[in-house]
Amino acid sequence: MARRLGGGSADAGPVPMTVLVQQLAALLRGGRIPARLWDELWALYGGDAARGWPVAQVAVHGAGRDRPRDRPHDRTGDGAGTVLGPESRRILAAARGAALRGSSVAAAIRREVSAVSAGEGAVVPATKGAVGIRARRDVRVWGELAACFDTAEASGCPLADVLARFAAHLESEDDAEAARQTALAGPRATVRLLTWLPLSGLGLGLLLGVDPVATLLGNPWGLTALAAGVALTVVGRLWSARLVRTAAEAPT
Repeated sequence: MARRLGGGSADAGPVPMTVLVQQLAALLRGGRIPARLWDELWALYGGDAARGWPVAQVAVHGAGRDRPRDRPHDRTGDGAGTVLGPESRRILAAARGAALRGSSVAAAIRREVSAVSAGEGAVVPATKGAVGIRARRDVRVWGELAACFDTAEASGCPLADVLARFAAHLESEDDAEAARQTALAGPRATVRLLTWLPLSGLGLGLLLGVDPVATLLGNPWGLTALAAGVALTVVGRLWSARLVRTAAEAPT
């Protein structure tokens, strides 16, 4: 089950790199030559720069149907609605260019992965939160994809089979990530509840006819209790949020 990485909830949309690897394997099994292969992927994922490739896009959509449809992320069928981030489109463009020149696609991917990871015109090092987690994961997958090409070339194993197994591994990662995000939903809700609980207590006191505000602000002990309560609430919120964020960003 493909999910949005790093988010607080599961996303029904496909995880882009998992779908892309599945499509690579399907296109190779369909007999695509390397230059045509990357052209078709670029037509689907390249955005405005890839307009004018209707035939290639239809070919990719057809290849996507080779995937089994019993997986939740296959609701799109052909990868439609799957959007690559800017760093992934940059790497995809480099792979397509290398294929058109007849040079090593794996080497081109590794060069771009190194450049993106170093922050050359990319958002990966600077972006935080769910977007940054997903971008870093996508770049890592590109590096592993290059290793798949090297492995197939060195061993003589059919590249389509290597990519199919790699796609299955990515799906397992997506399932594990979805399970972790589901498990983190409870702690996230607890953090929010504990943050608003003190204010709820003050409101409840007002409803019962007690004046907690006057009690807290009317004498030194009340002010001390108020300051301590605010400080502990803030510290608890930051600490709990950090624990949840660390668990969400842990590698699969």
